[in-house]
Amino acid sequence: MKTLSRSRAVRTPGGLSLRLDVRALIVVVLLLAAALAAGVALIGTGDAKIPASDVLETLAGNGTAYQDFIVNELRLPRVLVGLLVGASLGLGGALFQAVSRNPLGSPDVLGLSQGSTAGALVVIVLMSGSATQVTVGALIGGLVTGLAIYLLAWKQGVHGYRLVLVGIGVSAIVTAVNGYLLTKADLVDAARAVVWMTGSLNGRDWEQVWPLLWLCAVLVPLVLAGARGLRMMEMGDDVANALGVRVQRVRLVLMVCAVLLTATATAAAGPVSFVALTAPQLARRLTRSPGPNLVPSLCMGATLLVTADWASQRAFGADQLPVGVVTGVLGGGYLLWLLVTERRAGRI
Repeated sequence: MKTLSRSRAVRTPGGLSLRLDVRALIVVVLLLAAALAAGVALIGTGDAKIPASDVLETLAGNGTAYQDFIVNELRLPRVLVGLLVGASLGLGGALFQAVSRNPLGSPDVLGLSQGSTAGALVVIVLMSGSATQVTVGALIGGLVTGLAIYLLAWKQGVHGYRLVLVGIGVSAIVTAVNGYLLTKADLVDAARAVVWMTGSLNGRDWEQVWPLLWLCAVLVPLVLAGARGLRMMEMGDDVANALGVRVQRVRLVLMVCAVLLTATATAAAGPVSFVALTAPQLARRLTRSPGPNLVPSLCMGATLLVTADWASQRAFGADQLPVGVVTGVLGGGYLLWLLVTERRAGRI
């Protein structure tokens, strides 16, 4: 059977020669189409159901005043937050797994999500802060946790397995701190904290969309600019250094980008679990391509989260589950399968 060519050389008008992975490009296009289709279906889902054709008409500016309010003011921000949060988590997970050279090297395992949760809990429990203050607290908590993991893992550079082990230890400590904070909260604040910790897109509006959009507009090109160095680093630090890559500098920049992406996504939607772990792995299996697969992981994360949010509203009748519950169940099953596969392969 004839197989699809792995890559093709493309010449730009300036005379540069680029190598294009055809299969990866097809996967990206299909994932984008699936994400957009799921987004349209999600916009039409709710107490006031709107057909997909009317959703598209309204997005094009041809809907009624009622449809315009429902689509553009109430539901579109939620879908955009879901797409941006999923894309940020997918890209952040791909970066951590590439830097650590470990399929378990994701923000969920390394403790970054728990750090963001700790920052949010401090604001909720100790300060009774507003939603905006909770968002800021989650962002600060994620950044502080990421800095602590990097410093503790540093020993003449940061290496993959040491980073994962330190992250697991930090995650255990921060999880214990989060449990302590919950015991100190009164009933109202504890209920509010538990709802936030589940991970949900309910009530998201344009105030959450714009910071995520601007962050992605800045960080995604920066990450893609470092993709070549990241591919070299997957062959080992010594090989990358011999090829002219400033390993520690590239690793630091990409880790800062990954921490910012993860912390901001968590601040916007709460700790939505396992998207950062599963999206890069699924993207790599679809593309069958070596390397970090940054763009496919980004698209896979967006598709997973919006599809999970749609399923949380449609698959359980009148009971709408937070999206974090759905991703937790599916991601936990995937993690068990991944551990069994890695053990059978002799890698753990």
